[in-house]
Amino acid sequence: MTPEIVVDHREMAHALLNADAEKILRLIRVQMDNLTMPQCPLYEEVLDTQMFGLSREIDFAVRLGLIEEQFGKNLLNRLEKELSALHEAFTKK
Repeated sequence: MTPEIVVDHREMAHALLNADAEKILRLIRVQMDNLTMPQCPLYEEVLDTQMFGLSREIDFAVRLGLIEEQFGKNLLNRLEKELSALHEAFTKK
């Protein structure tokens, strides 16, 4: 592959992973707005499934050399912090 294609694939991988993280945040926000309890089994299952799926996507992109491992860790950490803040804000209501 030419260097331009490799860079383009890396940029695309970053954009797609960031977009998937944003989808998870939107999904959780909708659930928290519509559920009375964030401890609902459905809420927890969706969160666990979505976060696991994203972590697998990140692992795959790292193994392909499309992203650095640290980028993936930072993305998951940022998402977990935002989800924790959403959960905390909801439970304080």
